[in-house]
Amino acid sequence: MTDHMIGVVAAGEITVGLVSPVKGCYELAAPVRRYPSSGPERDDPDAGFSAADGLTQEEELESSGVHGMPMEAIAETIAVMIRDLCRDHGATPSGAGIGFPGIIGNGVIEDSPNLKQAKGARLAAMVTDALESLRFPLPVWLFNSADVTAAGLASTRGHLERLIRVWTLGHGVGFGRYPRIEGIWEGGHMVVTLDPKETYCGCGGRGHLEGIMGHRAMRLRFLDLEPDEIFANAQLKDPRCVEFEILWHRALAAATANSIHMDGPGKFYLAGPNSRFVKINLLSQFLHEMVTMSPLQGSVFEVVPMNDAISIIGAAVNAGLAANPGQVAGCGR
Repeated sequence: MTDHMIGVVAAGEITVGLVSPVKGCYELAAPVRRYPSSGPERDDPDAGFSAADGLTQEEELESSGVHGMPMEAIAETIAVMIRDLCRDHGATPSGAGIGFPGIIGNGVIEDSPNLKQAKGARLAAMVTDALESLRFPLPVWLFNSADVTAAGLASTRGHLERLIRVWTLGHGVGFGRYPRIEGIWEGGHMVVTLDPKETYCGCGGRGHLEGIMGHRAMRLRFLDLEPDEIFANAQLKDPRCVEFEILWHRALAAATANSIHMDGPGKFYLAGPNSRFVKINLLSQFLHEMVTMSPLQGSVFEVVPMNDAISIIGAAVNAGLAANPGQVAGCGR
């Protein structure tokens, strides 16, 4: 990537940033634009919720952000935000990358359980067409939002040459990998239990990780408690909440163990508003019980604070690599 790129994340709200290369790494070249424009910066745009909101305003977010918007309006809003940002800063980017939750393939949102209106939308083409109608032509690439978070972590930490994996814990559960490789990679829908009563996942599947760890799923399971209250009560030794806290950590350990058995050991980042509930020692203990072969041991977890910039930069990095498939990413730090 030798020029400016645009990074976009559309989950909960739409955030757009202008990204430039600096010694092989990447950073924001202008302040982030946000729609809706009011409110504080989200802790994790990929997850769609903010700790500042207390994670208790699901209905409000679903009506005010992208959850309540038709796909045509999302595409047009992204296009206008890109054009205005570039015009205001005199930038001529070489392309744009968009992070969006769900199964993404060839610019199409094949499915997105938490954004029902998105299924089948050719969002990359829709944004491309909207930009052309604004007389601001630009190539556009579409990626899974957790994948752009992983790419953003790799870039901002100077690890573009390493394998990066991240769990994003919010409304749903995302699994991001950098470098990105072809595949579905819907880690949040990994089966982690055979209990037929586990039916809380937004996609309707049984036994899924998101059906245990997702914010929506926790609210459905505990109709009388918010997730904050569940984990607070676990600290007070409430039996029901203690049991669930153990299940919650075991589920994440199981999904991580599956990734290790398929993709090898390494560091797993934990991001998003609900990552604050993670007890690293407990999670590591459960993972150690599940991964026993010596070549596969040594994985570690790290909770990382998120901001808009990380995922926006990741979207731009992945777009740059898509534009130049033979390019080898690197960081000059």
